[in-house]
Amino acid sequence: MAGNECWYVCADDTHGTPIMLRAEKEGITPEQLIARVHGEHTRDFAGFHVGFDNYHSTHSPENRECANTIYTRLRDAGLIETRTIEQYYDPVKQLFLPDRFIKGECPKCHAKEQYGDNCEVCGAAYAPTDLIEPFSAISGAKPELRTSEHYFFKLSDPRCEAFLRQYTSRDNGVLQPEAANKMQEWLGADGENKLTDWDISRDAPYFGFEIPDAPGKYFYVWLDAPIGYMGSFKNLCGKNGLDFDEYFKPDSKTELYHFIGKDILYFHALFWPAELAHAGFRTPTKIFAHGFLTVDSAKMSKSRGTFITAESLSRHRAQPEWLRYYYAAKLSATMEDIDLNLEDFAARVNSDLVGKYVNIASRSAGFVAKRFNGQLAPANADLPAIKAIQEAAGRIAELYEAREFGKAMREIMLLTDAANQYVDSVKPWELAKQEGKEGELHVACSNALNLFRLLTVMLKPILPVLAGRVETFLNIAPLNWTDAQNLLAAGHGINAYEHLMTRVDPKLIEKLVEANKESLAPTPEQISPQRHAEHQQKEIKPESPWEPFCNIDDFMKVDLRIVRIANAEHVEGADKLVRLTLDVGNNETRNVFAGIKSAYDPAQLIGRLTVMVANLAPRKMKFGMSEGMVLAASDTEGKSPGIFLLSPDSGALPGMRVK
Repeated sequence: MAGNECWYVCADDTHGTPIMLRAEKEGITPEQLIARVHGEHTRDFAGFHVGFDNYHSTHSPENRECANTIYTRLRDAGLIETRTIEQYYDPVKQLFLPDRFIKGECPKCHAKEQYGDNCEVCGAAYAPTDLIEPFSAISGAKPELRTSEHYFFKLSDPRCEAFLRQYTSRDNGVLQPEAANKMQEWLGADGENKLTDWDISRDAPYFGFEIPDAPGKYFYVWLDAPIGYMGSFKNLCGKNGLDFDEYFKPDSKTELYHFIGKDILYFHALFWPAELAHAGFRTPTKIFAHGFLTVDSAKMSKSRGTFITAESLSRHRAQPEWLRYYYAAKLSATMEDIDLNLEDFAARVNSDLVGKYVNIASRSAGFVAKRFNGQLAPANADLPAIKAIQEAAGRIAELYEAREFGKAMREIMLLTDAANQYVDSVKPWELAKQEGKEGELHVACSNALNLFRLLTVMLKPILPVLAGRVETFLNIAPLNWTDAQNLLAAGHGINAYEHLMTRVDPKLIEKLVEANKESLAPTPEQISPQRHAEHQQKEIKPESPWEPFCNIDDFMKVDLRIVRIANAEHVEGADKLVRLTLDVGNNETRNVFAGIKSAYDPAQLIGRLTVMVANLAPRKMKFGMSEGMVLAASDTEGKSPGIFLLSPDSGALPGMRVK
């Protein structure tokens, strides 16, 4: 809109063990899986008007070429070396474990259930071998240390350290201040080098690119994932006849921006620019990190129905620009998290977009169409509300450039308030009833529609599709930023007004939340409408030894899941307990202490299917945290000795719900 040439590219991140394992679980090839997911992502991005010029894949010839080029240049510069290392191996799945598939206790802050590369609680980075009591997140088995030759990018090399100290400094301005501070913490004080070399290889079996001079060794996904930006752009260059080298040469004048989540700052602000700089490519002009999204001030939750997907929003006919505006109203240039408060979401969209912005057009357009043949009168260029928008355009452009979207939205809404105050003061609906006021009515409505057009310029970066509908309604060319400084000419003809945006119905929000709950567990009505109605009766009169009864709603609160016992072991110092590592499906495991030692030898339990209460609140015990409960039968009156663990029929799979 500011007259610059812009290219917006991204790609699906398609390599690594998780892709390979998921495809294996679904009985398809990795290529089939990534093609399907690429289609889903493309659909969802388009559904929310995310306008990529090219949305590609990291599993592409262009990305392989770029990855090989960067690797060979780093190798020739003496920044790649091989070492024999000890690495965790899953004896059950028979593969070397990626860092993210090893879990254990953080060696720094001692938080439980942390991944093998960094702690999500304290932010510390470490080697997986530093974890306390590690276990495989795939099978739950205790991993074994085995030796293997690996390839390392020498990030600790003085050349990389010197470059990164300058590149990531606050004075250089590439990073947000808080991100730059984190980089200096990771680099260490002057005279201290805390950088460690980066393992960029993985052993077969692995879905990815084989390293050019190393048969059976593959690039670690995090090497070729950021390179995917280059691969996607190279693909776009081939389609559009652009010179790729002009954009990525070290002295390129093009501005290159990255938008990332704060949890991957380590890879994008240290490894990635160091690779680029020492492979002879330009580095990003700016790297912008966003915080996380919470819903109703809590982490997104499937059980509460607040893990809401793009597909679910589209299916419930939620207008995408509602969410675009709400996010913009909350976003700042910092790495702070933002919250999607569903009640506030409905109220703000209805107030700002429908009640204020769209209302200006809806109160004026009809009179122009009916009374003045759809033609405008001369606008009053000196009208204070018009001059205020034109004067604010430069400030709002600066806020957009600085990614201070929340501040921009607040300023635009203040201008929208002033525009509404003008409409309220001239009262076109009253002028229309008075004889001899035709001229005033024409001018009032024409001024209002000019105000509406100027506000549309301000909002177009956030609401591009709505702006397109306004352009059709006003019969104008696509709006650019300079259009804020001019007005529609006298006699300009507009088209018939059609309603531009509907209000958010609070009932839609309720349905959305309920539907996303249903995606995890069916409602009682879905299970059996008749049984649900029967169990909703207030009283069950006959006395029974089974009282007090629970109804179907009470039962459905207990989430019973099929699990596989991935590992079982004695608990030292405990007479009755066995420690179970349970595979609950979707590559998730739970640690549970079960009082079944008198009935079962732990070694005989491994691999067995059973049933657990999955939503039981975690309980801290003397021997560790227990994250659920397995189900077993016993005779409470002692007539039949023993404990009998429940087992499902063959064919059941971990993660299936018991209903």
